[in-house]
Amino acid sequence: MDAAQKRSMQRRSPIRARLVSLALAGLLFTEAAAQACTRFVYFGAAGQVITARSMDWKNDVATNLWALPRGIERNGEVGPNSIKWIAKYGSVIASGYDVSTTDGLNEAGLSVNLLWLVESEYPKFDANSKPGLSIAAWGQYVLDNFATVAEAVEALQKEPFTVVTDAVPGETRMTTLHLSMSDPTGDSAIIEYIGGRQVIHHDRKYQVMTNSPTFDQQLALAEYWKQIGGTVMLPGTNRASDRFVRASFYVNAIPKFEDPNRAVASVFSVIRNTSVPFGLTTPDQPNISSTRWRTVADHARKLYFFESALTPNTFWVDLKKLDFSPAAGVRKLDLGKDQDHTYSGDATGSFAPSKPFEFLGLKH
Repeated sequence: MDAAQKRSMQRRSPIRARLVSLALAGLLFTEAAAQACTRFVYFGAAGQVITARSMDWKNDVATNLWALPRGIERNGEVGPNSIKWIAKYGSVIASGYDVSTTDGLNEAGLSVNLLWLVESEYPKFDANSKPGLSIAAWGQYVLDNFATVAEAVEALQKEPFTVVTDAVPGETRMTTLHLSMSDPTGDSAIIEYIGGRQVIHHDRKYQVMTNSPTFDQQLALAEYWKQIGGTVMLPGTNRASDRFVRASFYVNAIPKFEDPNRAVASVFSVIRNTSVPFGLTTPDQPNISSTRWRTVADHARKLYFFESALTPNTFWVDLKKLDFSPAAGVRKLDLGKDQDHTYSGDATGSFAPSKPFEFLGLKH
């Protein structure tokens, strides 16, 4: 090694040390993460945009798919000081415990994904606060009101509501989530509440989100691993920081197929790569949870794919075939306990009229 190379290494070493420190901090934060999920946005040929996510949870999250029409009157479900709105857009959503929207795609092509973030701290809510919105309906508020990420960010920057959290159904711990959005243009945004304040990360380059650490630290982890390169080595554990790195590499390494079906298949291969084997138990890592299901949203074709860990088939819902007029009413696709009902191919016609589920809110 000559003198010039030594000087170059010395100049880089403080930066490298800081990145390593951040990476280790991320791993430590992940130890405390209660649940695990992964989300990424794929940019394909001819402007194709596809968003994928996995849902990792320690037990059955009681998910069903719901087709929700325009025109539904909603409120924030937190008492008299609740925000109120009427749905402008219809949507197909994946519920959590049939009391919340955890994931979905609206008829304009905007998708939302809610993932666990243990560091979340929400603002204080009382009678003098801005109108409240139950965290169970946070994602639905976005799907109901906006067509694009830019439109949503512009409105949410004004903080029209106060997010109000509550206990996870059947548990004593509080729900702590962050929310991602993506649309047919490839625009992307991630919203977190850190120290009681809303933080919005808005840029097309924000393709990947997992759980802990907070998103700014996830970006630092990505910078560290860029120096190594995925063809040399990638971290292989189920921790959120490792899944973030793998998803970041593979989403940009897979081919950009002209055939949209091939593109969807390739995206599914990446989200499966970042999933946690079903039934996995790790005694010294009790907070690592199995992947229960995966979704893939094809923004241009308005197709919403669903894959359960317990069924042999992947199926999809074609939003272009659904009637989202107010007269169409609410419809449900019953996925069964542990999402073990088997559907294959286009399941759009399998939705059945149903009474709407009620969003979990504060007792009042």
